[in-house]
Amino acid sequence: MKLTLLDKDGKSADTACPSVYLADTGELVVQGRELVGEDAGELQNPLPGETAVRISPEVVIRAIEKYKRDGA
Repeated sequence: MKLTLLDKDGKSADTACPSVYLADTGELVVQGRELVGEDAGELQNPLPGETAVRISPEVVIRAIEKYKRDGA
């Protein structure tokens, strides 16, 4: 899978997250701190192999704006 960076939290280091990518499959991929413990327990029906990550709304919004502006 080839990933194209759409947006990254500007407050993080150059190689840090959270980030949103566009995959060559047309899907979005989100990179962030994994939910663990009680936080992960709040997820509804996670399937084997699924996880959730934390990411700020601003990063998601900017990623969507870039996706809409630049296309797939």
